[in-house]
Amino acid sequence: MPENPFRFGPLALDDSFTDRHAEVAELKADALNGQDVVVFAPRRYGKSSLVWRVSQELIAEKVLVAELDLMTAPTKEKLAEKLAKTIHDDLASVLFKAKERVRVFQDLRITPTITVDAQDGSLGFSFQAGRSPEDIDATLERLFELPARLAADRDRKVVLVLDEFQEVVDIDPHLTKLMRAVFQRQPDVAHLYLGSKRHMMERIFNDANEPFWRSAKRVELGVIAPELFRSFIEQRFTWSRRRIAAETLDALLAITHGHPYATQELCYALWQQTAVGAAATPDDLDVAVSQVLASEHAHFTLLWDRAAANQRLLLQALAREAGHPLSGDYRSRHGLPTSATVQKALKALERDDLVARAGGAARISEPFLGEWIRRLEQ
Repeated sequence: MPENPFRFGPLALDDSFTDRHAEVAELKADALNGQDVVVFAPRRYGKSSLVWRVSQELIAEKVLVAELDLMTAPTKEKLAEKLAKTIHDDLASVLFKAKERVRVFQDLRITPTITVDAQDGSLGFSFQAGRSPEDIDATLERLFELPARLAADRDRKVVLVLDEFQEVVDIDPHLTKLMRAVFQRQPDVAHLYLGSKRHMMERIFNDANEPFWRSAKRVELGVIAPELFRSFIEQRFTWSRRRIAAETLDALLAITHGHPYATQELCYALWQQTAVGAAATPDDLDVAVSQVLASEHAHFTLLWDRAAANQRLLLQALAREAGHPLSGDYRSRHGLPTSATVQKALKALERDDLVARAGGAARISEPFLGEWIRRLEQ
């Protein structure tokens, strides 16, 4: 029996990766040109999947790609450990023989303790806690300098991917100044910044008082055009010995609007409802939507419980009608409080990526959250 051809949750790899040809080409060109880029996008828009695809294409062209997830580094010592391992695994292991790889760390202020994993033989790095802040800062500075130096020694291009970059502020508010001082001296290194908390990323890169102000090209990752998703969905149903009726596909895309995660999630549920040799119908789609809402119930309940009373009122209004909630007519139609109160609630929901605004009009970001809220009111 064919397996479900749709994927959501983990990275969308290989055949599961949907379109984004223009974005892949743009980011790849930026990386080859040594251009720093910050990718802005709401949650679940496929930033990580996009960067994975770009990285694979760059590696195929002999570009060195090092990736660092700052979410896994709550302290500067942990950041140094993760950075050292990334440099060893992604850069030094490509450039040097085994016995030469650890020598790249010999000039660090704090010498790392190196351990070997008994299961797979991989190396781990740790830096002694309790050393002075000056020592760990000097060590981090040297580590951040290493990618450019290693690449220059072997005449190779290098890309440093920094995921969940907004976490740098929680690690140490002064760390952005140190990093910016190093990175601006690396014209041949492309730095790619990703983050899941848009309001924090906006502050880091768009506040004139921040070291990274206007330091990187801004790329906005939007939804995937429904017409591009259409062929992707049809092909996967066909390849797995199923079909999807045109009216069903139209209704599905009207629900998800090309949202990458939501479209894959709903297609997964719909495919499960469709028998081999049969065509997915609107009734099948209704069942699939109910299943998705059931699977998302715990997540949405948590979001709802965390929302203040006025935020809930605004979410209920936006679930009924996307629009301009600060206008008197809109507030009157939906029984909303004063403009100032709505503005405060709107900003809080935007910070949590639950609501997005374009041209002044607001809408709920996650397609299924609106339907879940509407069903609460039934």
